[in-house]
Amino acid sequence: MPEKKTLDREPVPRRFSWRRRILLRLIPSVGSIVIRLLCFTLRYRRTEEPGAPLDDRARPMIWVFWHNCILPATYRFRNHELAVLASRSFDGECISRLIERFGYRALRGSSSHGGVGAMLAARREIELGRAVAFTIDGPRGPRHVAKPGPLLLARVTGIPVVAFHVAVERAWTLPTWDRMIIPKPFSRALVRVSAPILVASDDDAEQMDRLHAELQAALQRVEQDARNEVARSK
Repeated sequence: MPEKKTLDREPVPRRFSWRRRILLRLIPSVGSIVIRLLCFTLRYRRTEEPGAPLDDRARPMIWVFWHNCILPATYRFRNHELAVLASRSFDGECISRLIERFGYRALRGSSSHGGVGAMLAARREIELGRAVAFTIDGPRGPRHVAKPGPLLLARVTGIPVVAFHVAVERAWTLPTWDRMIIPKPFSRALVRVSAPILVASDDDAEQMDRLHAELQAALQRVEQDARNEVARSK
């Protein structure tokens, strides 16, 4: 399958050793092949909470999901031209180059590296009528603890935040901080989408804390619902 031309690649934000430069060429190439081979065989299905957007391509939108389901999510939402935040670290650059092969726009920066610049870039995407996605517990965790960045973006743009999770019937689990899942071939995959969370421009700190707790609960809920539904479909 021919690769989709990448979109607006930014220059590498820091100098890497020759070894890492070689890896930056190899890892995205090999990784994209592996993801295509594994996820091409998955049988995806999508369900929604009441009020959730019915169209994956709804614009503008702020999507959030746990880091551990990034592989099946990357394939499921390929060529939607979503903008995704990625760390400026070596690992983040690998992920950026990998997801660009699936039609994503990589915004360099994260909560730990270049966060302000990345959030400004995400705001520009929203103002242009596009959609952005956050691996909300990345790039290093803590695992399954939502960061507040998407809610802050929602407050300044007026765009809702929607959580989703991709559960896979059968998968390998890596011994990484996020316990990343690698789908086994020919498994069922269930995408569960939450109702939108709305943030007003004048929400104060107390209201933002309440919305943060609501977002954390939504992420946990769609994960559990997705797991339960894919288990029942066996």
